[in-house]
Amino acid sequence: MKLNNLQDLLIHELKDIYNAEQQITKALPKMIKAASSDTLKQAFEEHLMVTEKQIERLDNVFDMMGEKAKGEKCKAMEGIIREAESMMDERADASVMDAALIASAQRVEHYEIAAYGTVCTYANQLGMKDVLNLLHQTLEEEKMTDQKLTQIAEKSINLKAGR
Repeated sequence: MKLNNLQDLLIHELKDIYNAEQQITKALPKMIKAASSDTLKQAFEEHLMVTEKQIERLDNVFDMMGEKAKGEKCKAMEGIIREAESMMDERADASVMDAALIASAQRVEHYEIAAYGTVCTYANQLGMKDVLNLLHQTLEEEKMTDQKLTQIAEKSINLKAGR
């Protein structure tokens, strides 16, 4: 795909995010299984459901733009997930593993926050208000997930791992 203008770049970035979200839906069940904290398992389960809704929202964005909903391989997310899977293979105390899982999940969230922030800016500059509204909703969900993970880490998981 040749990038001739900002709309082309927006579509390219959306395809990257679309694939990233699909990769996340495959990684989260593994993270749920690896977590020992019920609170963390629940947070991951909730985020899996939210991610599935975000993919549906991206389907709507592609429809609104007259584009086919398909992803281009997101190598960044692939690397972040591969790193998380490598961490899950380590022998670690349960609470230390939970802390590591949160760190991995927050890397995912920070990538998504950056990606959705970018496409929101592009959609805004292109005057695509309906697209912007859908993307902004997802951006806010990603920020809330990151905050929730921070709270779980600071209030319990990291304290247990520090003992």
